[in-house]
Amino acid sequence: MNQRMYGLGSRRSVIREIFEFGKKRAQEVGAENVYDFSLGNPSVDPPQIVTDTLEQLLREEDPTALHGYTSAQGDASVRAAIADYIRKTHGVAADADYIYMTCGAAASLTITLSALCVPGDEVITFAPYFTEYKVFTETAGATLVALDSDPDTFQIDLKALEGAINEKTAAVLVNSPNNPSGVVYREETVARLAAILNEKSAQFGKTIYLITDEPYRELVYGGVKVPYLTKYYPHTVVCYSYSKSLSLPGERIGYIFVNPAADHAKELYLAVCGAGRALGYVCAPSIFQKMIARCQGVTSDVSVYERNRDVLAGALREYGFRCVQPDGAFYLFVKSPEADAYAFCERAKAFDLLLVPGDDFGCKGYVRIAYCVSPAMIGRSLPSFRKLAEEYSLCK
Repeated sequence: MNQRMYGLGSRRSVIREIFEFGKKRAQEVGAENVYDFSLGNPSVDPPQIVTDTLEQLLREEDPTALHGYTSAQGDASVRAAIADYIRKTHGVAADADYIYMTCGAAASLTITLSALCVPGDEVITFAPYFTEYKVFTETAGATLVALDSDPDTFQIDLKALEGAINEKTAAVLVNSPNNPSGVVYREETVARLAAILNEKSAQFGKTIYLITDEPYRELVYGGVKVPYLTKYYPHTVVCYSYSKSLSLPGERIGYIFVNPAADHAKELYLAVCGAGRALGYVCAPSIFQKMIARCQGVTSDVSVYERNRDVLAGALREYGFRCVQPDGAFYLFVKSPEADAYAFCERAKAFDLLLVPGDDFGCKGYVRIAYCVSPAMIGRSLPSFRKLAEEYSLCK
């Protein structure tokens, strides 16, 4: 057996481990008494148009076409609809021949990294980062280099980035709104990031690509805008998923968009097609491709998440916990009151609070709280959070 794969299979991600613990605990004490903040599973229903469109497709479309294979890179009309939406919404050139339909953002990232990287390459990202980035990067034969972000804002430490880029750097991988911090990278941060990548690409005589992981793009609050990175840096690949924006995580539907203005864009897109073929990621789910084409620009009701954020973040700060205010996604990244976040999470279990330690996100001493749960659960959990704070004498 491949020992690396055995290791990945025998030890699930910490998020999944806590999620499975929560299901067992719910059987013991009742689901209403377990406050599971582990998994980024949307609690808001998909927009009605999603259900209506699926019903219409099932009634009106030829079953052979609806359930049959599409082209390996996705149905041409679906890719054309997405390209049209990108052009109209973000004001950048987009072409159906540079879009590849995928089984969610995980497949998008895995394919893109495999298309760009060869053994010995490095991919730079910024902590905190999604736990699977390391797995995806190493599977592509490269090494993930994680740089610490500004601890006060979780914005990119641009000086650290300048010092980290070298002749081995194939790409920089960013995620905004960020999982797990909820931080949105500011326009000035993005502009300076682009300038650094241009400078370093010239210095090393190679194109350093930018990969942007965007499943949370539409989940922002208070009028915050998420810069569209291809407008700032042409050598960008967008990895997108509808899992969060349409509350469809289990349907596994997303896409890769290679900016046609990127260096060697056609070759890169063909490498994406080749990586999809090699990894077996061809022909994303047909019925959901066709549904997506008719639901461009639609988003679930994110106001529920915003209210959850305000209630939970406000209460936790009142109890003495510290966290950076998230402008997007649906996570709080909270400073652990003790250095060992695993120990803190174990202590939280005594109050049936299931939190995720930040170590696997590249940030020791923090915990992630996914507040994409029902408002009722948020309310029920607050007394337990207060008791946990009292355990550490945080309450004033």
